[in-house]
Amino acid sequence: MSEPSAVTAPVEVVPTGNTYDKYGSTNPVVRHLMAGFHSDMEALMARAAPLTICDVGCGEGVLTEQWAERLDDGRVVGVDLADPKLAAEWAQRERSNLEFVEGTGDVLPFDDNEFEIATAMEVLEHVPDPAAVLEQMARVSSKWILASVPREPLWRALNMARGAYLRDLGNTPGHLNHWSRRSFASLLGRFGEVVELRSPFPWTMALVRIP
Repeated sequence: MSEPSAVTAPVEVVPTGNTYDKYGSTNPVVRHLMAGFHSDMEALMARAAPLTICDVGCGEGVLTEQWAERLDDGRVVGVDLADPKLAAEWAQRERSNLEFVEGTGDVLPFDDNEFEIATAMEVLEHVPDPAAVLEQMARVSSKWILASVPREPLWRALNMARGAYLRDLGNTPGHLNHWSRRSFASLLGRFGEVVELRSPFPWTMALVRIP
């Protein structure tokens, strides 16, 4: 989820979304990488075992819908910027326990401790102030934060190896922040205890217990 900038003239804010459909890709390499991502994500979610979920930067809502299906009647809310394309995707994902809300990660429209877990999957690299988003996630969650980001400098090295974004030294467009495994754990440690840190290639993923 990307954040709007403060400007004097109106601009069109376009969420990052899945510019490449990694969830639905038929490419065998992408499918293999995403299998590893999902395996670690599901293991960490199972450890947290939440009954309610706030998915920050939910994009089209692919994971949000999957979690709602798993919880059956547990409340799941996805949050992302106001955008007609996202709204059209959300409208196709209808469940009694699932809702989507327009908003930004640094000002979440929920009460303190309203959910048991707040998630940010492939989101924090896009936002201008990731600490502000994590602060909000820790506020609305009573127990856990689950987050993932591209692992650097591996991510950029892989882009360059395939000849992508060479002018930007392999930096994917829209990535404003870059963390190694250690630096990401250090950031998350400001908001709780990092109880498990995983490295599904080429990401870093962590489960944080909120004090």
